[in-house]
Amino acid sequence: MVRLNGLCVAVLAACVSVTPAMGQTLRSDTLLFDLGRDLFFDPVLSGNLNIACATCHHPTKGTSDGLSLGIGEGGSGLGEDRIEVLGNAPVSRVPRNAPALFNLGNPEFVRMLHDGRVWMDPTEMYGIGMPNGHVLERPVPNALAAQVHLPITSATEMAGQPGENAVADAAAEGRITGPGGVRDILAKRVDAIPAYRARFEATGVSGELHYADIATALAAYIGTEFESTSSPFDRHLNGDDAALTSAAKRGMDLFYGDAQCGTCHSGRFQTDHQFHSIALPQIGPGKNQPRLTYGDVGRSAISGDAADDFAFRTPSLRNIELTGPYGHNGAYTDLRHMVEHHLNPLRHLAMYDPSYATLPALSQIGPDDFAFEDLEENFRIAASADVTTLELAPSDIDDIMAFLASLTDPKFIDAGHLVPASVPSGLPVE
Repeated sequence: MVRLNGLCVAVLAACVSVTPAMGQTLRSDTLLFDLGRDLFFDPVLSGNLNIACATCHHPTKGTSDGLSLGIGEGGSGLGEDRIEVLGNAPVSRVPRNAPALFNLGNPEFVRMLHDGRVWMDPTEMYGIGMPNGHVLERPVPNALAAQVHLPITSATEMAGQPGENAVADAAAEGRITGPGGVRDILAKRVDAIPAYRARFEATGVSGELHYADIATALAAYIGTEFESTSSPFDRHLNGDDAALTSAAKRGMDLFYGDAQCGTCHSGRFQTDHQFHSIALPQIGPGKNQPRLTYGDVGRSAISGDAADDFAFRTPSLRNIELTGPYGHNGAYTDLRHMVEHHLNPLRHLAMYDPSYATLPALSQIGPDDFAFEDLEENFRIAASADVTTLELAPSDIDDIMAFLASLTDPKFIDAGHLVPASVPSGLPVE
């Protein structure tokens, strides 16, 4: 029996199998699921009616977008083929990599986004903490439903730039909640579409539609559709000894043993849900950087604790082969490069090559790697690393890669069939 950090496989298998998945509960409400699906793929929730949730979280891109840093507003197309729109080119890349959506409906996911700025907390309004200015106005079922309140307010993601539309203007002026706020404008827009109105009423919504109703439907879809617990690894935990190759089994031993990957990537979804720094190089504009006009201090901007500088939430590794590029800013397109960075963060920070990222050129955006010239910032990033340096033979890394491949759920390898042919707004579906 293989040992996993002192616990046997049988114990981990029990942890995986005894708790009913959130998706199994939500799928029983087919009306809400179908409504959330159409809203997820419908550009009606964007300021300029040209970008949907699915644009940056597409089933064919591992519920991400295939880019290190996304092209939101001002772009056209999908994934690596997304290009800028002539005459309305993006003024900035989305500052962080689009995270994958797998298993976010499961109750153990109580913190959302790379810095955890949406979190379950009984002391907060409706039991969920939100960023300043984004407090919930009505209760929602979980942190996932709270999180989908945020992209609609971002100029680079879905709102658009001030002067382009009423949503963008409201967001720029900080009018998020209340009458005339971003949520109110979008709720009224959806409510005015007869098909949506009728379907919300069928789910039990009466009176004027609120964005919380929209968020609840989106969470029902995301938390159900992207439930992923049928990988070869899962089959192995459930007693199928033939589910893993010999290389994957060796890799699993290393992952949970000498390589110490399981220290942070623990539990049924390979995440401790905590925040750690692995000294990733800074690319792109960054977010929440109090010292510079670029960069990203990560969790410390939320916690207020300098010890959290450059720390980001441990991502789940489910379907990791499908969800690249990797890291909070997509610094590595190649998964093996990301694994090697973990083994010696300081060496790979110093040796980083910008070509490792996937960043299509944009006419109004300058170099994405200018932060490399700031030696003091790079020293701060290096000093923050809390990962132990480890040397592994190339063959050991091969085995870890084989184990990571075993976390891929076959039903998401070719997931284009999840995209609806049309949506109630009549807007085009990507």
